[in-house]
Amino acid sequence: MEMDFPVINMNNLNGESRVSVLNQINDACENWGFFELVNHGIPHELMDKVEKMTKEHYRKCMEQRFKEMVASKGLDSVETEINDTDWESTFFLRHLPVSNMSEIGDLDEEYKKVMKEFAAELEKLAEEILNLLCENLGLEKGYLKKVFYGSKGPNFGTKVSNYPPCPKPELIKGLRAHTDAGGLILLFQDDKVSGLQLLKDGKWVDVPPMHHSIVINLGDQLEVITNGKYKSVMHRVIAQEDGNRMSIASFYNPGNDAVIYPAPALVEGEQEKTKLYPKFVFDDYMKLYMGLKFQAKEPRFEAMKAMESTNINMGPIATV
Repeated sequence: MEMDFPVINMNNLNGESRVSVLNQINDACENWGFFELVNHGIPHELMDKVEKMTKEHYRKCMEQRFKEMVASKGLDSVETEINDTDWESTFFLRHLPVSNMSEIGDLDEEYKKVMKEFAAELEKLAEEILNLLCENLGLEKGYLKKVFYGSKGPNFGTKVSNYPPCPKPELIKGLRAHTDAGGLILLFQDDKVSGLQLLKDGKWVDVPPMHHSIVINLGDQLEVITNGKYKSVMHRVIAQEDGNRMSIASFYNPGNDAVIYPAPALVEGEQEKTKLYPKFVFDDYMKLYMGLKFQAKEPRFEAMKAMESTNINMGPIATV
């Protein structure tokens, strides 16, 4: 099954293979919600630095803390399945609209500098991918970036995770199954220790680790904007008995006050397709998501529909 996983060579966008590559991306967005990029333009030397420094930071600053947390919760000796905790050690870097790097005390200056450089490359790549999606969807170039912008620009941040060896991987997940709330997710994952899986056709499928690749997945907001043409997909991380898995996931999300709704060009036209998704302010969705992250997305969409109908009765919702 791994052999079928969509891998996109971005070098091929520049020649006569462009149409074929765009079709591959479109198929991945419609049928997988995930794809893996190679030759994406981010320097491999930079990625190597990020990986080396992230693993060093975990060993120096996070590993002991994680062991103490495991001991305090008795997670290393559980006998029944744990459904309310994840076997992961994480911290979060915010890049846009305002960086929080200066507030994180245990990051050394060189690591901050490297992560800032990496974030700038990822931001550029995210906007390039969004424009490729616009091209595939028949939307004007820049449409998705504009919808995400709100009044202060997009939210862009990075969740840095380590998944240490787990003595009871059959009883506790590295990260429980969920869809991502936001827009476009760009993942730099360990190329030696696997664990990421997505749900496809009712089966869990491994996302293959590949050296120097960036894995892309679509969040709930892109499902709404495309009126369901593209889907966010349930995924999870399986804990492993051996090896410490690194995961650096960057989230290019709408701004807090961005108004999200199906793109008119995708619901209007000759056949007047039905608008299947609600219109809402991104921050309202996030507030709902925080309590329901590990549940199905459909009730979240229904709750936003109910909120939309209330807003219609009270007056028009804010627009971009």
